[in-house]
Amino acid sequence: MGISERLKEERERLGHKSQAAFAAVVGCHYKSQANYETGKRYPDAAYLSAIAAAGADVLYILTGERSGAASALTADERLLLDRYRESARPLRDAALRVLLGATSGENGGATQNFHHEVGQVAAGDIINMGKRWKT
Repeated sequence: MGISERLKEERERLGHKSQAAFAAVVGCHYKSQANYETGKRYPDAAYLSAIAAAGADVLYILTGERSGAASALTADERLLLDRYRESARPLRDAALRVLLGATSGENGGATQNFHHEVGQVAAGDIINMGKRWKT
């Protein structure tokens, strides 16, 4: 597998089904993206930097070797990780409890209430889409 095939594989791994959609995200022309993926042209450093910022594993594209778990994240995984890192400690703790499936008996019975519309965290049960969870 060559650079063009790995580039296509990374684009698809990141959730971009079309070349045009990915080209728009990374700021290049659709024809350039098509040329890179067919092997008619090789990408330059500016393009590689842009796709790295979009979550592509550039080392893998160039060499066939993955650079590590962090760069192998999908776009939604990277967004989740970025938002987690930007959050205050109480929200991070609550998110971990939710994702790890903690029960109300753990963590001293602490519960959190997530309001995605306003980005608040308050005491109470987790209520989302009509379902209630204890943390």
